[in-house]
Amino acid sequence: MEQNKPTQSLPDNAYRELKPGEEYKPILPANTTPKEVTPYSVTMGILMAILFSAAAAYLGLRIGQVFEAAIPIAIIAVGVGNVLGKKNMLGQNVIIQSIGASSGIIVAGAIFTLPALYILGLEAEFYKIFLSSLFGGILGIVLLIPFRKYFVKEMHGKYPFPEATATTEVLVSGEKGGSQAKLLAVAGLVGGLYDFCASTFGLWGEAISTRMTAWGTAIADKFKVMLQVNTSAAILGLGYIIGLKYSAIIAAGSFLVWWLVVPIVGSTATGAGMSPEDLFQTFGRPLGIGGIAMAGLIGIIRQGGIIRQALGLAISEFSGKKKNAEVKVERTQRDISMRLILSILIATLAAVFFFFQFGVLGNWGQTIVALLIVFVISFLFTTVAANAIAIVGSNPVSGMTLMTLILSSLVLVSIGLNGTSGIMAALIIGGVVCTALSTAGGFITDLKIGYWIGSTPKKQEGWKFLGVFVSAATVAGVMILLNKTYGFGEGSPLVAPQANAMAAVIQPLMQGGSAPWILYFCGAILALVLTGIGVPALPFSLGMFIPLQLNLPLLIGGVVAWFVSTRSKDAALNKARMSQGTLIASGFIAGGALMGVVSAIIKFAGADWKLAEWCASNGASWLALVMYIGIIVYFAMHTLRAKKEE
Repeated sequence: MEQNKPTQSLPDNAYRELKPGEEYKPILPANTTPKEVTPYSVTMGILMAILFSAAAAYLGLRIGQVFEAAIPIAIIAVGVGNVLGKKNMLGQNVIIQSIGASSGIIVAGAIFTLPALYILGLEAEFYKIFLSSLFGGILGIVLLIPFRKYFVKEMHGKYPFPEATATTEVLVSGEKGGSQAKLLAVAGLVGGLYDFCASTFGLWGEAISTRMTAWGTAIADKFKVMLQVNTSAAILGLGYIIGLKYSAIIAAGSFLVWWLVVPIVGSTATGAGMSPEDLFQTFGRPLGIGGIAMAGLIGIIRQGGIIRQALGLAISEFSGKKKNAEVKVERTQRDISMRLILSILIATLAAVFFFFQFGVLGNWGQTIVALLIVFVISFLFTTVAANAIAIVGSNPVSGMTLMTLILSSLVLVSIGLNGTSGIMAALIIGGVVCTALSTAGGFITDLKIGYWIGSTPKKQEGWKFLGVFVSAATVAGVMILLNKTYGFGEGSPLVAPQANAMAAVIQPLMQGGSAPWILYFCGAILALVLTGIGVPALPFSLGMFIPLQLNLPLLIGGVVAWFVSTRSKDAALNKARMSQGTLIASGFIAGGALMGVVSAIIKFAGADWKLAEWCASNGASWLALVMYIGIIVYFAMHTLRAKKEE
C-alpha cells in the first residue's frame, strides 16, 4: 500500500504527454481522503477574495492590467500555514487558492466594461455591477465544468498551463520544503525585487525599444518598424513555461502585424501620420480579434463531440439512467453532477432574464434577445478562453468582449434600442459575457492545479461559487467608491483604458457608426488558412492581438527553455535542468505577481516613488537592457547547474 500514501513531489510525468497505457497519479492519491474544505480554508479563501478583489480593481483601473491572484494567494496560503504550524495543508491550500483567485477573474470581467457606464455619464447602481459580475461568474463556472476532463486530463502534457504550473510549484514546494522551496524562494525574491525596482522606483525602464537609439527612432517614424521588449522577469518566466513551440507561434503573430501590416499601412496615405503603436491599435488588433473569433469557432467545431457528450450525460442523468454514476467515479475525477449543473444554468439564465427585464431594459422582446446574446456568446467562447489560458496564461477576454459589444450593439440597434438605454444595455451585456469568459479561463487554471495535486474537482467547483459571490460584491463596492473618489478616464489617476476603449467603440455604434468589419474578416480568413496548413490559429491570433513588447519576452523565455534542455547528450540531465528551470521560472512569476500587489498598495496609498524623469531617459533604457541580459544569464546559469537524480 506504499504507493497509496501521499507523496511530496509531482510525478515525473506531470508536465509531459503520457505514453500509451501510462496513467498520471497525483500527489494526493484518489483512494485517500485529504483535508480540503475546512473552516480555516474557507475563511482564508474568503479573506483572500476580498483583499485581492480590492487590490486588483484599483490596479486594473489605474494601469489597465489585472494581476493574476492565484500565485500570490498560493504564496500567502503556504506562508500562513507554515507560521501557524499547520501540517498536511496541500488540499486545503488548493481550496484557499481556488476561492481567493475568484478575485482576479471577476475584477477582469467588471473593470474592462462597466466603468464605461460612468465614463459615458450613466449611473450604475451597486446591484447592476454586482449582479452582472455574479451572473457572469456563475455562467463561467457551469459552462466550463463539462469541459474539465478534456482540458485537464485528456490534454495532459499537450498544453503548458503556465500560471497553473507556477502556482502548483509554489504549493508543492511550500509543502515539501527543503532545497526546492529554497530555490523557489530565492528565484521569487530575485524576480520580485527585479520587477519591483523597475515598476515602483523606475531604476531602469520596464521596456526597451529601438526608439532609444537615433536610428531606431528614425526607422520607426519613417518606416513604421520598431522592436519592443518588456523586461519583466515574470514575463520571461512565463515564456519559459510556455516553451519554444507556442511562444514562437505567438511571436510569429506579432511579427506579422508589427513588421508587415503596420509598415505597409504606414506607407499609405491612411497611416502616414500615425505612429507604429497607433497603427497597431487601429489595424493590427482588429485582425487579432477576427482571428481569435474564428479560432474559437474552429475550436467549437472540433470539440463538438465533447459538447455532445456533455449534453448526452446531462440528458441521461435527468432521465435517471445514471443515478449511481458518481459512486463509480474516483474522487479525483468527480465533478458536480450534470443534473445540478443544468439546474444551476437554467436558474441563472432565468435570473439574468429578470435582471435584464426589470433592472436594465424593461422590454420583453429586447430582454429575450439580450439573454440569447449572453448565453450564445458565453457558451461558444468558454472553450476559447480556457484554451488561451492553457496555452499562454493570458485570456484575450477584452478582445472577445469588444466583439460582443459590437455584435450586441448592432443587434440591439436593429430591434430599435439605441441611445442612452442602448449603451447601458450593451455594456451590461458585455459585463456579463466578459465576466463569464474571464471566469471560465481562470477556473481552468484552478482545476488543472487540483488535477496535478489530487484535489476533488467537485469541492473546487462547489466552493468556487462562494468566491465568485464574495468577489462580485467586493468589486461592485470598490468600483463605486473609486468612481466617487477619483472618477474614471481623462484627468483621473484611474484611466480605465479598456473601459475607455469600450466606451469609444460603443458610443458611435449606438449612434449609427460602424466597426472595422473588413479587418475582422481578414483576421478570420487568416485563422482559417493557418488551420488549413496545421498552424494553431489561436496562439497566432493572440500574438496579433497582444502587443509586441509582451510577446517577444515570451519567445526569449522559450529560447532559454530550449537552450538549457538541449545542451547535454544525457537525457536525464536535460530533464533535470528543465525541471529546475521550471521552478526558477515559477519563482520569477510568483515574485513578480506578489510584488505587483505590493506596488499596487503603495500606489493606492498615494505614494509615488518613481524616478519619472530618469525612467523616461535613454539612460534608463540602456540600463534596462543590461539588467535584462543579466536576469537572462542568471536564469540560464542557475538552470544549467541542475544535477540529475541518482
